[in-house]
Order: sequence, then structure tokens, then C-alpha cells
Amino acid sequence: MALFHLSVITPEKTFFDGETSEVIVRTTEGDIGILANHISLVAALPSGPMKIKNEDGTFRTAAVSIGLIKVGGNRVNIFADAVEWAEDIDIDWAKRSEADARRKIEARESEKELDFAEMKLKRALNRINVYNNK
Repeated sequence: MALFHLSVITPEKTFFDGETSEVIVRTTEGDIGILANHISLVAALPSGPMKIKNEDGTFRTAAVSIGLIKVGGNRVNIFADAVEWAEDIDIDWAKRSEADARRKIEARESEKELDFAEMKLKRALNRINVYNNK
């Protein structure tokens, strides 16, 4: 299968920079799979899973916190607030974060607080889901 270059970048680090034959990500319009020579595309990424195909044909899964994907010229760039491999997720911390977000939603005093708490909840639920489906 043909390869393409994939870069996954967060504000803190380059999470992944290498060749792959397929990446699957969740966009705001639904899940998409990218193969070599994919049509050019720019799309928003909500919190969701990302799967990168390994050389042996298996997939490695990561949790992506909101970002953007840009596809073109047989290159894929993903820019995200945060990304972590499923096996690196601290599930206890993710569950505490979920509980904290739910408390903040209940106790909100403004739309801004609600928006922040809902974003935190989505990120925590994504991390839990990715961890449980690794």
C-alpha cells in the first residue's frame, strides 16, 4: 500500500512525524479515512479518536483533543490542542476529570463556565473511550 507523510503537532511537541499508509480521524462531519494521494482537504477535529496504521497493518490509537486536519500534496498535517496514545492515558485521572466536569456543569454560573465544562467533559469522555477501545 502506498505511503504518505503524517505530522501530528501539539503546542508542546511533535507527537508523530513519519510515514503511514492510512490515518482515520473524527471530523465535525464524521469519521474519515485518509490514504495516499487523498484529495486536498481542511477540516475541524472535535475531541475524538485517531488511528494510525503501522507497518504490520495494525492500527495504533490515540485520543485527539480539538484541532484541525490539512490534507494535500500526499501529506497530512494534524494540529491539535493535545494528543496521547491510548496506552499512555491515565484512566483514573480521566475519570476524575469527567466527574469534575460534570460537577462544573451542574454548578455553572455563566455560559462561559458551561462551555468550558462541556469541553472538559468531551475531552475526558474521549480519553476514556479511547482507553477502553485500545
